[in-house]
Amino acid sequence: QVQLVESGGGLVQPGGSLRLSCAASGFTFSGYAMKWYRQAPGKERELVAVITSAGGSTNYTPSVKGRFIISRDNAKNTVYLQMNSLKPEDTAVYYCNAIRSPRLDYWGKGTLVTVSS
Repeated sequence: QVQLVESGGGLVQPGGSLRLSCAASGFTFSGYAMKWYRQAPGKERELVAVITSAGGSTNYTPSVKGRFIISRDNAKNTVYLQMNSLKPEDTAVYYCNAIRSPRLDYWGKGTLVTVSS
């Protein structure tokens, strides 16, 4: 069955870095665009970063541009989110999403990132 499993979250001090990973299985990973979303306490889920199926194009929400980098390894069926210069406002549960069409849209269960001193 389809699985997306996020890992790499945790507690980090402001200014620090974390690298999130999302391991995919059960579908043809290379045929899907991959996205990272986040949801902070009391807030709506927010799209953070997108990468196309072949990895040739990326896009970021303005608040993370220049600090976060999304990448993928289609040979390993894994997408990454490198997060640098972390701020307290980056604290959220981060979710991995795979999408090919409205009916082919899969989600992971999330990993918690806490930025605090």
